[in-house]
Amino acid sequence: LHAGVQMLLRLPMKKQRLAEFLGTFTLVFAGTGAIVINAASHGAIGHAGIALTFGLVVMAMIHTFGDVSGAHFNPAVTLAFAVARRFAWRDVPGYLGAQTGGALAASILLDGLYPHNATLGATLPAGSETQSFVLELVLTAILMLTILSVSTGAKEKGITAGITIGGVVALEAMFAGPACGASMNPARSLAPALISGH
Repeated sequence: LHAGVQMLLRLPMKKQRLAEFLGTFTLVFAGTGAIVINAASHGAIGHAGIALTFGLVVMAMIHTFGDVSGAHFNPAVTLAFAVARRFAWRDVPGYLGAQTGGALAASILLDGLYPHNATLGATLPAGSETQSFVLELVLTAILMLTILSVSTGAKEKGITAGITIGGVVALEAMFAGPACGASMNPARSLAPALISGH
């Protein structure tokens, strides 16, 4: 983790990439951590608590890092901003690397804390793979529409954006989480799947 942070600080846009690394780390650590701790505590957090955790951590990280990096914390968000011409394509690889690195660091830490958890909160389909793919596609499209509608630019620090985006994440996790995991975030899906071997 320390080596990764030091590497990010040596790159151009160091503050923005570090913010993306830390924000994505926190999102994955808290969100998938809630899933892992729920399993370890025999359901003490519950599905609603897990969905709320994801929404609250997204809201908190938007307010923490929105004015530094734009608070993407999600490769899908970075790509959506680039396609909408509100984020430079040349900066996309650095953001994607920081987001993936932060997510992997969170899953590695959770694996160290809970070595007996089999999936580390990986988003595994409860139904068919096609059903989960379509659900994730629609959920992510709704999230991207919301983000592009409430965000004013590459940097974000408004109270409305954090509450709205966090609310949509919690809403979608609440109703679709049991079916597909409601990830809406490739970094959040990749990290626990890779580290847990699922």
